[in-house]
Amino acid sequence: MAWVVLIVAGLFEVGWSVCLKYARGFTEPWPTAGFLLFTAASVGLLGVALRSLPLGTAYTVWTGIGAVGAVALGVVLFGESMDPRRLACVGLIVAGIVGLKVLSPH
Repeated sequence: MAWVVLIVAGLFEVGWSVCLKYARGFTEPWPTAGFLLFTAASVGLLGVALRSLPLGTAYTVWTGIGAVGAVALGVVLFGESMDPRRLACVGLIVAGIVGLKVLSPH
């Protein structure tokens, strides 16, 4: 169950990063509110997952999900680059996340 909580925490991290972009330096009220809500949910769920997962594994997976999700939504929502080299680097992040999951003692 801790892994499910951690994945949801990572998805909320993606949410806050997108809200942060839309908040335009915290000048837009609704995206700023979304940023605060998603940040609280993300960090709160990370704390729950840390009750039973190792810190290094959980934090790395959490940030990895956030990074991969932010890149994906950056491409979809903001027209960011899909350069194959960039996507290969994202693939390395995904490989690291999978590796940590497979090698985790839990």
